[in-house]
Amino acid sequence: MEKKMKLETRAVHAGDRKRTGSWMPVTTPIHTATSYFYEDIADLDKAFDGTIAGPSYSRHGNPTNDALEELITSLEEGAGALACASGMAALHLALMAALVDRRRVILAASALYGATINLLMTVVEPSGAAVVFADFSDEEALVAAIEEHRPGVLLMETISNPILRVAPLDRIAVLAKEAGAQLIVDSTFSTPLITRPMEFGANFVVHSLTKYLSGHGDVLGGVVVADEAGLGPLRTLAKSIGPVLGPFEAYLTMRGIKSFPLRMERQCANACRMAGWLATHPAVERVYFPSDPKHPDAASIKRLFAPGLYGAMVSFEIKGAARPEVFRFMNALEMIVPATSLGDVQTMVLYPAMSSHRDLSPKHRARLGIHDSLVRMSVGIEAVEDIIADVDRALKA
Repeated sequence: MEKKMKLETRAVHAGDRKRTGSWMPVTTPIHTATSYFYEDIADLDKAFDGTIAGPSYSRHGNPTNDALEELITSLEEGAGALACASGMAALHLALMAALVDRRRVILAASALYGATINLLMTVVEPSGAAVVFADFSDEEALVAAIEEHRPGVLLMETISNPILRVAPLDRIAVLAKEAGAQLIVDSTFSTPLITRPMEFGANFVVHSLTKYLSGHGDVLGGVVVADEAGLGPLRTLAKSIGPVLGPFEAYLTMRGIKSFPLRMERQCANACRMAGWLATHPAVERVYFPSDPKHPDAASIKRLFAPGLYGAMVSFEIKGAARPEVFRFMNALEMIVPATSLGDVQTMVLYPAMSSHRDLSPKHRARLGIHDSLVRMSVGIEAVEDIIADVDRALKA
């Protein structure tokens, strides 16, 4: 697939239609085999060591997964990708690959998904890597932190979960390179349609496939996209650890990606409408959304994001609310789904204090700006008027 083709075209065609003799399937088949053999055993030997293309054992590679990885590599314009069993597995693998031959110090953005913070503190740090947090939106403080801690890895999100901060990815990539550190970017919230971190110098990009890319609430998966230097360690670790995605999930993800640009454009447009409407509602204290001209990271957003696209996540604080009032609001919703995910075709709401950042202490959440009145909304593809009506009814309940 030629890179000059637009992302929307690559989403439909990349990875599919591998020729088998004189014919080829229109879509990639689901290859359920765990092992493969060849007419000549010497060819299996070559497949194992990579001198010829072809599968050997599904922990090493599966034709369905290979197609998905080719597709996502094309979207992110990396050197290669590895599909994993979950987004957290993908992030953990990226951290391990990035730390190979590097100082075992991770400088992480303070604004991160709660499960990511938990992974760093309860899994990565006890395994022997030091973890330090810093405000990645404060360039001066970040430079000082890099100079003090000399990290081997920098970790950030394109759009932070759930306050929707947007750190200056392009400048951070330069700082990482100057420090000899690897930059890992979780780009789940922005997707390749809005920004592609590798274009700015990221070494690894991670997505939860569960979210926008598959988009229908029926896949648990993740993916790591790597640059040329990182791809070898990534695949070596994957062969040893085996965090691979199943072929059924790979197929469903590929099917979802074909319509992902259309879905994402609609979701972004709906989210803009929702954010504007919420900002005028008397029951809403504050709205967090990247299109706000007063957003603290407005300059970074203008540089990094595709024109007119700001993501489909909207967070807001209900005036005077604590846990009981937020629960009452969520229980009053009739169409919107109060579930612990995002990026599906349906609109979903989540209470970060209960779910995404549950493992953090109340004081830690407060330092991150995650108050007990905060609700996170993943805006879907429904008619925006119906989304607004449901939220309005629930806020008045």
